[in-house]
Amino acid sequence: MKRPLATLLLAFAAALGAQAQTWPDHPVTLVVPFPPGGSTDQVARAIAPKLGERLGQTFVIENRAGATGTIGASQVRRAPPDGYTFLVTSLGPLVIAPHLIKPMPYDALKDFDYITVAVQAPNVLVVPAASPHKTLADVVAYGKANPGKMSFASSGNGSSDHLTAALFWQQTGTSGSHIPYKGGAPAISDLLGGQVDASFQNVNAVLQHVRAGKLRAIAVTGDKRSPVLPEVPTMAEAGVKGVDVYSWQAIAAPRGLPADTRNKFHAAAVAALNDPQVKQQFVGLGFEIVGNTPAQFTAFQQAEFARWKKVIETGKITVD
Repeated sequence: MKRPLATLLLAFAAALGAQAQTWPDHPVTLVVPFPPGGSTDQVARAIAPKLGERLGQTFVIENRAGATGTIGASQVRRAPPDGYTFLVTSLGPLVIAPHLIKPMPYDALKDFDYITVAVQAPNVLVVPAASPHKTLADVVAYGKANPGKMSFASSGNGSSDHLTAALFWQQTGTSGSHIPYKGGAPAISDLLGGQVDASFQNVNAVLQHVRAGKLRAIAVTGDKRSPVLPEVPTMAEAGVKGVDVYSWQAIAAPRGLPADTRNKFHAAAVAALNDPQVKQQFVGLGFEIVGNTPAQFTAFQQAEFARWKKVIETGKITVD
């Protein structure tokens, strides 16, 4: 009995080794759980061609928006862990939505293999160019005088921009009206059109509109000024402490990805992120390249999960 079992195990190991050697032998899908045009979509579309060049296969972007990114994340969780389906996501579905959506269609701590944090960037509080609010003090004063009246757009319930607004209200003793959208692009569109008053958006997502004078940048949520908006103060510099928030985009896979495939993909992803053309594009938009290891990402994800859990519970935040 021992001999057939040993033979079976050897055959299984050989099959896994053969898969790693031949992977990828057909197109790979990068699932983006948000609509086209937002920060996460930009990251996926920037690295997909470079992954293809390095791995000799086509990388296809599939946008599966809805439910704060959990629909797309669920699709990836259900996919076979064979290296042909990856999740390119923001922090929302992994460390925020799990504390807000019940029941959750996946366990964010157990159902994925974490590949790498691709990039990170602070959010920036922006208002339409025609807004009467020119400084953070203006926004705070208006919020205190008009509780719940100022509308804040976000890319969805439980998104980074939603939670940043909630944290801002907590730290300033103000309140506003949260207006969730299905992704950053439609939120920005209504912001440009003046249908909403303000938003905490990823720097890269609104940089072109700030530079074009269509949006006014009030303050960034980083612990230092953004190199692409050096004239814009941090929240702390402008008088509001405790709102240091970085949004991040990352890559994950269904749990159980073979180690050789994971290592091969990770190396290609980090190389794609540091490709001079891609790096210049990201840095120019206000992103910081991260490209950490699977172990580092796993530890970071757990820390972020605990951090946002505390923020949500302290603020009694819900998505209803």
